[in-house]
Amino acid sequence: MTNRERNRKPKTPSRSKWLTKAAPNQKPSALKGRANSKQQKVLNLLRRPEGASIAVITNATGWQQHSVRGFFAGVVRKKLGLTLASAKTDGVRIYRVVVAKSSKPKVDAAAAEPQAV
Repeated sequence: MTNRERNRKPKTPSRSKWLTKAAPNQKPSALKGRANSKQQKVLNLLRRPEGASIAVITNATGWQQHSVRGFFAGVVRKKLGLTLASAKTDGVRIYRVVVAKSSKPKVDAAAAEPQAV
């Protein structure tokens, strides 16, 4: 071992490495986009009652078709956990975000009480 190797300080982890380790602990609700970003524009188009086609989204964002489909799979479905529905109308596929229903069925208070026989 040379003098140079002995006098060398131990390497510290880079700032970006220890910052990325803290990111998985964030909740999805903490992942809010900027108000005027392209992603927010697409989400607003998908939340409309009439939905949006890929052609409308490509015109609004300047993205290519495969980028829009990748955004649907990666961001809308996986990262944000939203349910995306599609329907073909007049030869054009329309996409929209479906509002999730609660998993527990609502029960009336009168129906929940046991009845005497």
